[in-house]
Amino acid sequence: MQRYFIDQPYQTQAEYVLSGEPFHHMIRVMRMTSGSQVGLVFSDQLAIIAAISRIDETAVYLTEIEKEQQNKELPIHVTIASGYPKGDKLELIVQKGTELGAAAFIGFPAQTSVVKWDDKKLQKKQQRLYKIAQEAAEQSQRQVAPSVTLLSSETLFWAQLSAYDYIVVAYEESAKQGETAMLLQLLADVKPGSKLLAIFGPEGGLTPEEIQMAESHHGVVCGLGPRILRTETAPLYFLSAVSVQLELTRK
Repeated sequence: MQRYFIDQPYQTQAEYVLSGEPFHHMIRVMRMTSGSQVGLVFSDQLAIIAAISRIDETAVYLTEIEKEQQNKELPIHVTIASGYPKGDKLELIVQKGTELGAAAFIGFPAQTSVVKWDDKKLQKKQQRLYKIAQEAAEQSQRQVAPSVTLLSSETLFWAQLSAYDYIVVAYEESAKQGETAMLLQLLADVKPGSKLLAIFGPEGGLTPEEIQMAESHHGVVCGLGPRILRTETAPLYFLSAVSVQLELTRK
């Protein structure tokens, strides 16, 4: 069932009216007709199943059938922070990370990042990445479309760390040394509803100075298994581990 995000909180209405891009997608792309059912997700995360009652030239009108009962979100708020990687790897991280339950994404220019984006390109890139996140959230039946923030300096990134309850730093040197316990220990301790930030370096990894900065903000350095993962693979491994530990194992 196709899903659409509504930028307002839920209110009971006789009809819900969608125009603009959602209207175009429903009618011109998906070729929906009266009676077709969709999911509507509101800004307060409440989701309903609705059916098209009528269509005019500029809008589609829907009536509520029932409220969605199943919670699709991770029990903790996970933000993925990635040092800017090369090419379209950040798009992959955002798309697949959204499918795996990330609540937010932050990109920042790490010390070993090769790419350099000016403010104009950052803005366009951020808009594109948010669109990718929204489409992935719709596809994976999420109740939240993750936010995407691209920062122009590493200083701005470090200044945000106090907003999180837990900070995890994926460090390949920990993996090389065979460290395997820290991630499981941290996930065993996290409380439902808490905010967790997971930091990942670009292709060149995080420097010792960046690791020290993260640790000064109470970041926990950990390995992600015995293998060295690519910058676009590590966040997906981490989110999978969070799901297994907090959704499939802990009840």
